[in-house]
Amino acid sequence: MQKYFKVLRDCPLFVDINDGDIIGMLSCLGADLKLYTKGETIVAEGDAAKAVGVLLSGEAQIEQVDYYGNRSITMHIAPSDLFGESFALSKVLHMPVSIVAAKDCEVMFFDRMCVSKTCAKACVHHQQIIFNLMNIMADKNLAFHQKLEIVSKRTTREKLIAYLAIFAKQIGKRTFDIPFDRQELADYLAVDRSGLSAEISKLCREGVIECRKNRFTLL
Repeated sequence: MQKYFKVLRDCPLFVDINDGDIIGMLSCLGADLKLYTKGETIVAEGDAAKAVGVLLSGEAQIEQVDYYGNRSITMHIAPSDLFGESFALSKVLHMPVSIVAAKDCEVMFFDRMCVSKTCAKACVHHQQIIFNLMNIMADKNLAFHQKLEIVSKRTTREKLIAYLAIFAKQIGKRTFDIPFDRQELADYLAVDRSGLSAEISKLCREGVIECRKNRFTLL
């Protein structure tokens, strides 16, 4: 587990917990390490909502597929990100979304009961984890509001510009790489891929943006 220490230390679940205590807490939290290949489903829609995961390496996405097979990407997951906590700690019995590996992944799962309740020793570190979970869920709520702000725009152009502007503001740069390819970006924005590509080309011609694959510059 030592090789995952830096990623775990950067995970918001372990904020304000001493470095020396993190590794020792893993058994208390019921840690279970699993590996996934690109495209493999980490958690499937309909699975029991019984675990909280932290991505140790690779990339993953939270996805939902409707009755007609249309995919919607809700969120991108990067190393040190926590996922599944909102569902695992709610009264939801089954996952309403899927979590899919966008690249080869290493994932550490924690038992939801071990995370959400203090252990028999009532250690201060466990109380800190519960407090951290509250902050994480508040931050995720804000992120979902941002997503709603983007997809509620009326046109593909407005959705794209809103997404790029929010992304640029978050990282503090006008040139950046987004975590999606063209199809994934279309699924995230809930638009048609061909229409999105046409709009990107149009914005480039107008001098609003520059684009090369998944690298964008706001002009």
